[in-house]
Amino acid sequence: MARSLAAKDAVSARMRSIRRVLWAILFLNLAVAAAKYFYGLASGSASMQADGIHSVFDSAGNVVGLVGIALAARPADEGHPYGHAKFETYASLVIGVLLLLAAFEVGSGAVGRLATGTFTASVTPASFVVMVGTLCVNVGVTLYERRAAKRLRSEILAADASHTLSDALVSVGVIVGLALVSLGFPAADPVMALVVTAAILVTAFDVFKHALATLSDKARIPEEDLRATALEVEGVRDVHRIRTRGTEGEVYADLHVLVAPEMTVGKAHRLADAVEAAVQRRFPNVIEVLVHIEPDDGHTE
Repeated sequence: MARSLAAKDAVSARMRSIRRVLWAILFLNLAVAAAKYFYGLASGSASMQADGIHSVFDSAGNVVGLVGIALAARPADEGHPYGHAKFETYASLVIGVLLLLAAFEVGSGAVGRLATGTFTASVTPASFVVMVGTLCVNVGVTLYERRAAKRLRSEILAADASHTLSDALVSVGVIVGLALVSLGFPAADPVMALVVTAAILVTAFDVFKHALATLSDKARIPEEDLRATALEVEGVRDVHRIRTRGTEGEVYADLHVLVAPEMTVGKAHRLADAVEAAVQRRFPNVIEVLVHIEPDDGHTE
């Protein structure tokens, strides 16, 4: 019971940490979006406006993440005995949909400008100052969020970090486009906006791929690693039928442990508790372990 309460406390602390990261990044993304979009509007740069729109969708993704984390933090109940952790994954899918909408918005605008031959970008030194400044912010946010995602094993932070990284790469493309415009190639601005579209689509694919891995119950821990951990417990003769599922931050595991046929029920129960404790010490993201005891009498299932 004490271990179960400790696991619940750890999950709650993890959710609070993820929420703090998302709030901080939301404000940074809004500031970056405003700087790029409004300066792009004033200068007539399609690629800067497109990059600003992309950053707005970054902010929308943060809001979706906050809602998803609020739902995921709810404790297990009668209707959801395994908890609500997958709402974090659903939030990642919504971010993927937002990325697709952003790609459509940016791409259609760029195609329209190319089709009509409307090239209105005006490049000034301030254009580069704005873009380089926001690029530095995006790179900093990406590094911070990726470290937080790894530390907290958070799907939503990992997805959002990839999203922010694509925003940084897009900013690099915009800077290149502005440089080409200043050299006398005005069509480079909407062309780079199309590059923005491609970057957004690649990011969306990555987000969907990771979310679907969770929803399809992909194994979260290598079977041999978990088996080796269980075999370290004295009294365990063999381990089989090992399965893991769940999100990266909240994993459920079950395994069958073979013990001496003459072992008493009481001793077998204590051994099962020891195996559970060993697995959770080795893999802190495992919040529940189900151990099935079997006699090692030569039978096979």
